[in-house]
Amino acid sequence: MLPTEPIRPLHDVWLRPRRVFRELATQPIAAVDYVLGAAQGIAGWLALSRAQNLGLTSSVAEIFGKALLIGSFAGIASLFLFGAIYTRLGSRAGGAARAQVMHVLAYSGVPMAASLIVWVLTALLTGEATFEQTPRPEVEGFVAVLLHVQFLAYLLLTLWSVVIQVMGLSEIQGVVTRKAFGLWLLGQVIGLLAALFLVILIATLFPNAPSS
Repeated sequence: MLPTEPIRPLHDVWLRPRRVFRELATQPIAAVDYVLGAAQGIAGWLALSRAQNLGLTSSVAEIFGKALLIGSFAGIASLFLFGAIYTRLGSRAGGAARAQVMHVLAYSGVPMAASLIVWVLTALLTGEATFEQTPRPEVEGFVAVLLHVQFLAYLLLTLWSVVIQVMGLSEIQGVVTRKAFGLWLLGQVIGLLAALFLVILIATLFPNAPSS
């Protein structure tokens, strides 16, 4: 009998996520989980910066600085928030442990974390234009095409992270993929409502706080 090939979670999760999550099932939450959560938060903050056209008012250094500080914190906080949500929702399905859920949320974000490489390279080449939703008229055609390709790559990597996350939930909860997708979708809605409630609560308690 041939020996089983060792698992390399960061590598194998791209195409063999179920095997990775089976391997991680008995392992405690580790520093890698938090690093991956932070990386997802940074990537999400950069995408939000582009959606808000921050390239028109902020430098690349300022945008990346805020992404490292705020995005990292938001990413790790989201890891705990959605970890609690999916652990609770999963208690009626397969009843996966919290650590298993956290592993799925963290490692499913490897493609999204990898998009940081694309963000950095694009910012080095195009500067503030990277974070402008609509390129300015003076932006050259090649640069405009590069920006569109870069953002498309980010969206595809994010979509792949979602696919891996759904497959991970299916594996640890022992449910079919279709049911796992419904579980994922419900968790996203609950998380969005929780974030919205938090924003409203902060706005109510601190009405004079700056909006940016």
